[in-house]
Amino acid sequence: MIQYLFHYLLFLAEALTVVAVILLVLAGILILVKQARAQAGEHIEVTNLNKRFHDMRDALFAEVLPQAERKRRAKEDKRRRKARKRSAKAGQKEVRPQLYVLDFHGDVRASAVEALREEITAVLQVAGENDEVLLRLESAGGMVHGYGLAASQLARLRARGIRLVVAVDKVAASGGYMMACVAERIIAAPFAIVGSIGVVGQLPNFNRLLKDRHIDFELHTAGQYKRTLTLFGENTDEARRKFQQELEEAHALFKSFVTDNRPKLDVESVATGEHWFGKQALDLHLVDALQTSDDYLLQASEARDIYAVTYRRPKTLAQRLSDNLTQLRDPAAGLLASRQG
Repeated sequence: MIQYLFHYLLFLAEALTVVAVILLVLAGILILVKQARAQAGEHIEVTNLNKRFHDMRDALFAEVLPQAERKRRAKEDKRRRKARKRSAKAGQKEVRPQLYVLDFHGDVRASAVEALREEITAVLQVAGENDEVLLRLESAGGMVHGYGLAASQLARLRARGIRLVVAVDKVAASGGYMMACVAERIIAAPFAIVGSIGVVGQLPNFNRLLKDRHIDFELHTAGQYKRTLTLFGENTDEARRKFQQELEEAHALFKSFVTDNRPKLDVESVATGEHWFGKQALDLHLVDALQTSDDYLLQASEARDIYAVTYRRPKTLAQRLSDNLTQLRDPAAGLLASRQG
C-alpha cells in the first residue's frame, strides 16, 4: 500500500510539473501577443483646436443671434472659404505658424513621461522655427529621476530652437516646477500652486516591531553606503547623516537646474520647499504672467493653427476595469476638495 501511494504521489508530481511548464509557456506566449497588440495599437492622435473653437462659436451664434445676423455671418464665412480656395489654387495659400499643445498629468513616478517623449519626438519632426509648443502641466512632483527625464524631454524642444510655453492651471510643484522652468515662458492661473523647490525623503522603520516579535533581520552589503536608512534594519546616526547628505546634494542639483533655466530668479529666496499661489509666484518671478491655458489658446488661434497632440496606447484590462469602477462611484465623492500641503 505504501509503495502504491509513493508511486501515485510521484506520478502526481510529474503531472503537475508538466502542467506547470505548459502554463508557463502559454503565459509567455500570451504576454508576447499582448505586447504585439499593444504596440500595433499605439498611435499619435491630432486634434484641430481651431476647428473646435469655431464649432463652439458657431453653435452659440446659432442660438443667440437673430436670423438675419446668422445669414450675414454665414455668407461672410462662405466668401472667406472661397477666397482661401482660390488662393490655394493660385499657389498663394496662407501658411500660418503652428502651435502644438501637449498635456502632462504627473503622478509620483512621472509615468506620463512615456507618452511625453513620443509626443515630443513627433513634434520635432514637423515643427519649424516659427512654431511653438504649449505644455499644459499639472503635477505636484515625485521621484527625482522621473521628473528629471521629463524635464530633459522638454529641453529637446529648446535645443532645437522651438519656443516652449508652460501653462499651469492648477499645480506645478517640486518636480512639476522642475519641468516648468525649462520653458521660455511660464503662465499660471491666479490660484495655481507653484514652487516647492525642495527634496524630501521618508520611510517607516519596523525594526523595534521585529525585535518585539523576536524576528531577526539581516542586511548584507558590499560598499559602505550601498544602503543607508532601511525599513527593517536598525538605522544608525551615520546612516541618517549620509541620507541627509544625499538629500542636500539632490537639492543643490535642483537649485542649479532652476538657476540655469531662469537666471533672473533669486533661487535662494524661493528654494525653501515652500509653494506659492499664482499672484505670489508672479511677484517672486517664478512665473511670467497670470493667464489660464484656455485664454492663451483662444488668443493664439487668431494667428496660429493649433493642434493638440496626444500619444495613445490601448488600455489594459485592469485599466478598463478601474475606469468602469470609477464611473460607478458616487458622484458626490468628486465634490470633496483638497489642498496641496
